[in-house]
Order: sequence, then structure tokens, then C-alpha cells
Amino acid sequence: MNRVLWTLAPWAVLLVLWYAIAYSGLVNPALVPTPHAVALRAWELLSQGRLPRDVWMSTQRVFIGVACGIALAVPVGFVLGWYPGVRRFIDPLINFFRALPPIALIPLVIVYFGIGEPAKVIILLYASFFAGVIVMYEGIAQISPIYVRVSRTLGATDGEIFRKVVVPLAVPHTLTALRVALGVAWATLVASELIAAQQGLGALIQNASSFFQLDIIYVGIISIGFIALTMDLLLRAATRRLVAWQDRIA
Repeated sequence: MNRVLWTLAPWAVLLVLWYAIAYSGLVNPALVPTPHAVALRAWELLSQGRLPRDVWMSTQRVFIGVACGIALAVPVGFVLGWYPGVRRFIDPLINFFRALPPIALIPLVIVYFGIGEPAKVIILLYASFFAGVIVMYEGIAQISPIYVRVSRTLGATDGEIFRKVVVPLAVPHTLTALRVALGVAWATLVASELIAAQQGLGALIQNASSFFQLDIIYVGIISIGFIALTMDLLLRAATRRLVAWQDRIA
């Protein structure tokens, strides 16, 4: 019960602050819709089937973009982390492209990939790849070489060292890279859906902003936050289960 209360407490505080701001008179009420007004609008969008379609489209784009980005980031990050010479050579390029905001690349993406679904996925792939590869190679670089030396002393071959030592030690870093990439991808979603998107939470927010429908904007923002939070909680639970062996070793 205490755990449930501690989990719900921050949300209760947030709702109280929201109502306080809305009814304080310090802000124009037209600019701050109340929580129950946003909830009613969310129910309306749910009953119309619009919100579920937007959630599905955005989740699908994020999933594909992150899956492709992490599929590239894991091997690249592993090579950069395991071979210091390669890391020193490539690190300036990685940090250069990581610093570029995905929204700045939209004109080029449109030129090269058009305005269809591939263009939106490319933006998410770009964001998740560079977020994931940094976490991955920093984690791999911190793996103590003593594990490899001990394995060689015990007669393990290079293949056995890779399969039974390096890969298990890389699992936590891979899951962390996935978590970071998911967060960055959801943060980049609105930018990716600037590319002529008709459906999706980013498109929902952009269309609502054109008509000053602040309650719908709040619905879109809250939906993105809760979906990202749910995915992160699931990944954290999976991480605890998959790397429980580390606690036993410690």
C-alpha cells in the first residue's frame, strides 16, 4: 500500500498544481484547460476512434525507428567500445552528428526520401541510433579486461570468450541503450511527424495548434508521456529480470 501511495503521490501533486494554476486567475483560463476538460476531450477522441489510431501510428513509427536504430547502434557501439583505436578515429564524427537536431534534417530527408512513412522512420532511426551508440560504446569501454584475461588463463578460446563473457556483460548496456533510444525517439516524434503526417500524436498536436485547441494539445502531450513511461517501465522490469545474475555475482 505504501508503494502504491508513493507512486500516486507525485501525480496527485501535479493535478493539484494544475488546478491551482487554472483557477488562480494569474493565467488566462483560455490558455490553461483544466484536467477534467482535458480528460473529457480525451474521452471524446477515444470514443471517436481518433486517439487510438494516432497512438497506433506513432507507436508503430517509434518501434520501427528504434528497432532499426538499435540494430545498427549495438554492433557499431560494440566495435567502438572494444577497439580504442577505432573509437578515437570515429568519436568526433559520432559526436558531430549526435549534436545535430533531427528537426534540422527534415528538408534533406524530404528531398532524399519523400514525404511517406520511410521519411518519418528515418528521422526516428537517426535520433535513436546516435543516442544508443553513445551509451553502448561507453558501456563496452568500461568492461574490465580482467574478465578476458581470466578466461584466457582458464583456456577459453576467443569464440567462447565472446559468447560467454563479452556478450553477457554487454546485455545491460544494450538494454540501457534501448531505453535511452526509446526516450529520444518519443521526444523526436513530433519533429518526425512534421513530414506531411495525417495520423499520429505529433500530427494530432500540430493540427490542434493550428486551431488553438489547447485541450487536444494536452491530450497529445500526455499520451506521448504515458506511452513512453509505460515502455520505459516494461524495459526496466525486463532489465531487472535479464541481469539478475549480476546481483548474484556481486
